[in-house]
Amino acid sequence: MALQDLVTGLAHIGIRVHDWPRSQAFYAQLGFVHVWGPLSPDNVAAMRHASGLELNFIVNAPDAAVPNVLMDIPHKHAGITHFALRISSIEATEAALTEANIAISGRRGHDPILALFVRDPDRNVIELALDE
Repeated sequence: MALQDLVTGLAHIGIRVHDWPRSQAFYAQLGFVHVWGPLSPDNVAAMRHASGLELNFIVNAPDAAVPNVLMDIPHKHAGITHFALRISSIEATEAALTEANIAISGRRGHDPILALFVRDPDRNVIELALDE
């Protein structure tokens, strides 16, 4: 069987973070719930969304204040720059982000706006994309 036939979907996304409780609180606002960890020796924890998406948090970023090397410095490094979550309404999502005190860092599209971008506490980028 060909490799392309063996891949059946996305299992999880790994995100390096500095402070597990801070990350857990942020992602809970997006609907993710804690399912396990953090576990040693790699200090990994997982949260899962009702949609089935799981995020694994590798809690070993040594400095909370450094810039995101994939997005915030002039020299561009290879790597995953963001992940996107589907949303059903730009207007309702923007209102909910405001209510949760989560800053919008960017937008995609103009008329209509198709996506909003936010940063987690470690400056990882999350796109909130209209479910088209």
